[in-house]
Amino acid sequence: MDTPIRDKFIHLWKKYFNTAKLPVSFYYKEEKGTVEEVEPASGHRCMICDLARVRKGGSLCFSADSIGCGGGKRYSGFVRELMPDFEYFLSCGIPGKLEGERYKKSPELVRKAMKKLPRFTAPARYIVFKRWDKLEEKDNPEVVVFFSSPDVLSGLFTLTNFDQIDPNGVFTPFAAGCGSIVQFPYLEKDSTRPRGVLGMFDVSARPCVPQNILTFSVPITKFMRMIENMEESFLVTTSWEKVSKRISQERTEEEKNL
Repeated sequence: MDTPIRDKFIHLWKKYFNTAKLPVSFYYKEEKGTVEEVEPASGHRCMICDLARVRKGGSLCFSADSIGCGGGKRYSGFVRELMPDFEYFLSCGIPGKLEGERYKKSPELVRKAMKKLPRFTAPARYIVFKRWDKLEEKDNPEVVVFFSSPDVLSGLFTLTNFDQIDPNGVFTPFAAGCGSIVQFPYLEKDSTRPRGVLGMFDVSARPCVPQNILTFSVPITKFMRMIENMEESFLVTTSWEKVSKRISQERTEEEKNL
């Protein structure tokens, strides 16, 4: 990580986004090093809940054994197969055997939808999460993830679209919470025109974040451009100044619910 760039963003973030919390980042690594590894899960455990520690400044790494959710393992690239009867799990369930989440109308619709979803294999044994200010020279962040309120999201959304013609610089895929912050933005890093990903609409993951928080994730290649554009963008206008003043108030409410 280029630490001057790290510090430059921290300065600009405070200047234009007031007291909004810094993003977290992740990258894949073969060795965990000194970063704390999340203990193997003994039952179901959502990765999004664990990331609350990273948002507060801790650093964590996950292996396939650390993630206590089949979806989390898959969307992090550690496994490719789905759980048995997944098409029923995501839809109507199986009476007396499996409770359905009812996120899709029918098992057949799930089967067709899953064929359209991308898949990838994790390039290394561990996925490491660190808050932006905790990054060191030895780190190589690949995706940046903001947990943000609507006011902050409006700024990130607009900044993402600032230097491009295509109006679809941000997209919102139907995905699990971990899919929206790991799989989809990670795959965007290899695109010629990487996009931001708006997420955390997963009803099952919502209890792990405050009620007014969604996520915005962007590959580091795009994020570097966003940093360079900040001081010539709308962020210097009086329109944004009005929004920025509200962000400190939102932060107070967020901390009450975290």
